[in-house]
Amino acid sequence: MPDWRLTRLRGEFCVTWDEADGVRRRYRLGTSDPKEAARLAASRYAELTRPRGTTIADLWKAYTIDREGRAVLGTMKFTWKALEDRFGQMEGSALTVIDCREHTAERRKAGIQDGTIHTELGHLRTVLVWAEKNGLINRAPHVERPAKPDPKEGYLKREEVARLIAGAKVPHIKLAIMVMIGTGARNAAALELTWDRVDFNRGLINLRNPFNGTRRKGRATVPMNPSLKGALLEAKEAALSPFVIEWAGTPVKSIKKGLKAAAKAARLDEVSPHMLRHSAAVWLAEDGHDMTRIAQFLGHSNSRITEKVYARYSPDHLRDLAQTLDLAQTGATRRYRTVDPSRAKT
Repeated sequence: MPDWRLTRLRGEFCVTWDEADGVRRRYRLGTSDPKEAARLAASRYAELTRPRGTTIADLWKAYTIDREGRAVLGTMKFTWKALEDRFGQMEGSALTVIDCREHTAERRKAGIQDGTIHTELGHLRTVLVWAEKNGLINRAPHVERPAKPDPKEGYLKREEVARLIAGAKVPHIKLAIMVMIGTGARNAAALELTWDRVDFNRGLINLRNPFNGTRRKGRATVPMNPSLKGALLEAKEAALSPFVIEWAGTPVKSIKKGLKAAAKAARLDEVSPHMLRHSAAVWLAEDGHDMTRIAQFLGHSNSRITEKVYARYSPDHLRDLAQTLDLAQTGATRRYRTVDPSRAKT
């Protein structure tokens, strides 16, 4: 719940809150329309209560107040713990590349991977750029980060996914695997999916949450295949909540532990939720589907993202180009007879 509340003064809405010392503050919003007042209240409250200091700790707090409700703030609670001791009391505009390099060296020495350090310093950069745009500092200094590591390339074969599902000991983990493989959904999209967005009559699943107004990565509306439809129909009969993936009537926040247990039972190495989406995309590419259609299915903003990651899995990727370079077409070499690879000498 927000720290502020809406009140009225002579018919006009106000945003009202209590200070830590017990003093009540109230500011007019200039409207008598409740919807308009609710829209204005949060930003007005954030502006009025924003810390006025210019240390990175002040700017970080101001940013979190301004961005209240955004999903990224959950992660930023953890990144701030890693940044606070070194950067907290530093003036925002005084940050240097040396400070960034020292943070990177210290974190690496502690065994932290570059991907995590990249995220930490990325959040710091986000706060400083926001502070400049909002006039809290004159200039957002350059934040040097280690290069972002390439994404893990691991994916599961169809037979391995079958073993993973068989190894899942609880129904919600088994269903989550089937949903993520059957739709290519991201982890968050699958766990936020509610039954009102599963259209059994039309055979469609809408992965976009209409009540989440924060900016999210692309989420598509995808058709459900017969096996997934059957699993969902069975789950719907036993549903105790509006959420498709649930445990004892409550939404599931994470499937990492359950997935790890299923992978262990299936004798598979590390399996992450994202690996399920990655596996679905690889299967689509391996079957030769058009990259533009795969991009639409995965919710990518354009097919360039899809092609960059998945085109190499396509059976015909660059094959026609290789044919153009066949020297036999020049007559410079004799044609070699085709040999069955299974009968070739090793």
